[in-house]
Amino acid sequence: QVQLVESGGGLAQAGGSLRLSCAASGLTFSSYGMGWFRQAPGKEREFVATVRLDSSTYLGDSVLGRFTIARDNGKNTVYLQMNNLKPEDTAVYYCAATALQGRGFFYTADSYAWWGQGTQVTVSS
Repeated sequence: QVQLVESGGGLAQAGGSLRLSCAASGLTFSSYGMGWFRQAPGKEREFVATVRLDSSTYLGDSVLGRFTIARDNGKNTVYLQMNNLKPEDTAVYYCAATALQGRGFFYTADSYAWWGQGTQVTVSS
């Protein structure tokens, strides 16, 4: 079955950086779009970033210019590089996979059928 395992979360200071990784198994990784979402306590799950099969990317407004997403098909892994972190970036970050294909980007949670367990990111001020 499909498994997505996130790693790399932890505690960072404001202005610092973290890199999240998501290792995928049980799927032909290069055939799936990948995304990152996050959820802070008491808030709805929020789109962060997505990468298409052709490695083109789309990022949410709140992280544009600070975060980047990339995929390594040889390692079945998607990365989220987070720079210039802010306290409002504190959340559980989830990796997700979608089998949907199209001309646009998929940035809603219901577009993704497979999810990881999440990794906590905490940014202190």
